[in-house]
Formats: sequence, structure tokens, C-alpha cells
Amino acid sequence: MPPKPKQKILMVAPEAAPFIKVGGLADVVGALSKAVAERGHDVRIVIPWYAGMRHVSEARPLEDPLLIVKLGGHEAYARVWECPLPGSDAKCYFLEHNRYFDTPTVYCGPSGDETDNGYRFTFLSRAAMDLCHHLEWYPDIVHCHDWATGLVPIYLNTNERETPLGRAASVMTIHNLQHQGWFHRRIVDYAGLPATVFRQDGLESMGEVNMLKGGLYHATKITTVSPTYAREIQQPEGGCGLHHLLRYRAGDLIGVINGIDMEEWNPATDPLIPANFKAGQMKGKAECKAALQRAYGLNVDPSQPVYTVVSRLFDQKGLDLLAAIGDRLMEQMHIQVAVLGTGDAGLEQAFQDLAQRHPGRFAAHLAFDNELAHLSVAGADFLVMPSRFEPCGLSQMYAMAYGTLPIVRSTGGLADSVEQYIEGEGIGTGFRFDHPTADALYYTMGWSCATYYDRPKELAKLQKNAMQADFTWDQSAGIYEDIYGWALDARRAAFSE
Repeated sequence: MPPKPKQKILMVAPEAAPFIKVGGLADVVGALSKAVAERGHDVRIVIPWYAGMRHVSEARPLEDPLLIVKLGGHEAYARVWECPLPGSDAKCYFLEHNRYFDTPTVYCGPSGDETDNGYRFTFLSRAAMDLCHHLEWYPDIVHCHDWATGLVPIYLNTNERETPLGRAASVMTIHNLQHQGWFHRRIVDYAGLPATVFRQDGLESMGEVNMLKGGLYHATKITTVSPTYAREIQQPEGGCGLHHLLRYRAGDLIGVINGIDMEEWNPATDPLIPANFKAGQMKGKAECKAALQRAYGLNVDPSQPVYTVVSRLFDQKGLDLLAAIGDRLMEQMHIQVAVLGTGDAGLEQAFQDLAQRHPGRFAAHLAFDNELAHLSVAGADFLVMPSRFEPCGLSQMYAMAYGTLPIVRSTGGLADSVEQYIEGEGIGTGFRFDHPTADALYYTMGWSCATYYDRPKELAKLQKNAMQADFTWDQSAGIYEDIYGWALDARRAAFSE
């Protein structure tokens, strides 16, 4: 097979690891950019410069740093900084514009709320276009990430159509369809887009601008973060109101499961855990388990299985199901549970109450703590992830890399990444259930508990299977490489008509 042609790829995103991160989107942008750059492509990332970003000590202003951003009826300005993506040949550009981005939070502006997000991310999308002209660097592919960049494909099909940038193909990735970017229609004027894009060309939804809808309508190709999620979002129950559009674009919609950064999440080298280990040499995992129990105030007991949660505490994650069965688990199973995360106040209180009723056996640490997250994944026997929907999920992959078996609902990327245990055969990498009910979770945790106590040899086989699963970005990056090629072919064909 001849080598694939090298391409110029621009990633436009609201966040990117390791600079600033709210969720998995940032991890994907950073890791995918790195993996694609390793294949020889010229990859560049554009994100805002937020207050308090990390790993920017090497950032330097461009030689000509003042960028003119051509918005509707007026011009604005941004100062552009350049920085290498750590550990990669990819390059990052940061857009400094204090009116919108002088804040340490990605999705809340300097005003402290989300009221100006339509303007903030319109500015990002328009500035990304103007930066290409400023640099006289024109990508083959513009890869847009989620609703915050939904105007980019529209710009490419309208204002930029007859410019050198207009021949770039666009790829729009849906990280979570639930978040769509709804704003007042005045955003169209602020963006300087033709009025026709509102009513006729996909941007309008229920009288308002829907940024994600517009991006999906105009993108050359659409991806989402797992094959199962790509099918789920074409159905009314999973489509968040956009299932008709996604069915219409089904021929251009491709599900590609995310990978994980094995430099950060590797039990053999992880500096954040007290002892390293790998498949076939698991002594260090026992040390991590004891350290986990001490960190959470659980009884230090190597004989009891530890179930952990590392998650945001929101309805999507299904953790109300765990809260509902917490007392029953403590009364009827010899297990320990450790919860790490923040979110819904009612859920936080429910887990605190369980910890008070069952000291030494149920614990909740209601904060974000990266070091404790690594220890929780490394030291636990099982990870509980009963999501109502999960576009991809990364925690289950981190867990498997550390020999911690996931207990998941069969949805989205969880169904694609966790192979169901077949009792008696030692096949599988975790435990799955179908229905988002408290009983389904309870009985699946009971199944895992019985396996822990009654079939330890099979449990060890499942751990080995999980640790040998390949969740690196290399395979997924190869699929994206193909998608970029298909998108570019389609764009060129459109211009030749």
C-alpha cells in the first residue's frame, strides 16, 4: 500500500490537554493531534488563551502577533502566541483576547456565567479562519471539536468559499451531543455570516441559533467518539433533537473510538501511584490497593474487593443508581466502595450520608484530585460506570490498563470497549448490563463480587485480558487519517462540479 499523502491539519477546539481541560474533549484534542503528527502530518491547534493555563512556559508571541478578527460590521483583535504541544511535533496557537477569555474557566466568561458564550466561541471560530490568512498557511483539513467550533464549517462554505482557505475540508467531531450551543439569532450578525444560513442552511433550531446543528449541516465529514454512539444518536431517544439531521448525514457520519494516553496512564511507569506493576507482575497493585484504602479511610483489608467511582456526579453518569443501592450493597455483600468526584449536590449528599452510615466500608471524596484518581484506578478491583449514555468514556479504558475491571452499562463507547465476561471461559474484560436500573446495577455488582470470591483464577484471567487490550491512539489515528483523505476527496469533488 502506498504511503498516505502528508496533510496540513488545523484543530480548532475550546480546550486541549495539557494546557487546559474540562473533560475528555481536551484529552482527545491533545492526544489525537500528537498521534497524527507522529504520522508525519503538519498538525496545528488553535484554542483561546485562558487565565492560568498550564505548560505554557515555552509560549512565545508570533513575530507579527496582532491578529485582526473580521466580525460582522467591525473588527476585533487578538494577540497570538505560539507553543509546541509537549512531546510532539504539533504546534499550538493561543488567542489572547481578554474581553472573552481572561478567565480560568473554559465555558464561563469573565462575567462569571455562560451568557456570552455565543460571542466568545464565535470569536474563536472567526479568529481561527483569520489566523490562517495571517500566517498564509492554509490547511487541507480543519478538524472542529464540538459545538463551540460549529461556525467553522459554515465559514468555510460561505465567507471563505472563494478564498484559499475555502478549499479546506471540514471534519466535525461530536464529543457529546447533549451540548449544542443555543444562542440568540443576533449571533449570525455578530459573526458576519450571510442571513440565509439561519433559516435556509441549517443553523436555526426553534427560532434560535444552534451552533452544533449548523456545524453538522455544513461539515464535509462528521465523526463521533464510538461506533455505537454513532448509531444511538440517529435514534429519537439518543439524538437530542438532531436525529433527523444525523440520519440525513448518515453516509458521512463515522464512529471512531477514542484512545488513551499511555504515557500518562501506564501502571508500569505511572509516577502518581505508590508501586508500579504490569500484567504478570501484579504485586504492586496490592500495594496500591492498601494505599487506596488508607487514602479513603477504608479498612485496610486485602481480602475485600474495592469498587471505585472516578466521575463527575451528574445524571448522565447513572450514579444515582449506585446511591440507591448503597445500603443494600453494604448489608448484603462483603465489599468496599470509594467514590471520587463532584457534581450534583443531591448526589454528593447521598454519598456523604452513605459514608457516615458505613464507615470503613463506604467512602466519598468530593473533589477533583488527579493523584487520587490515578490511585483509585490503580488500587481498585472494579470500576463502577453505570452511565445512562456515554459517547465514549475514558475511565473504563484507564481502569482496564491497570487491571481494574469495569462494571458498565452497554451503551456508547462502553459497549465498544468493554468485552462481556463469559463465565467459565475466562473470556472478557469486564461486566456489562443493559437496562439503567438500580436492580440491574446491583445484580451485576453481585456477579462481579461472586467472581472475585468464587472464581479467582478467572478473575485473574480477566485482569490479564483487560491489561493487554490495545487502547493506544495509533489505531484510531489511522482511521482519522483515512477520514481526512475521504473528506479532502469530497471537498475537491465539490469544487470540480
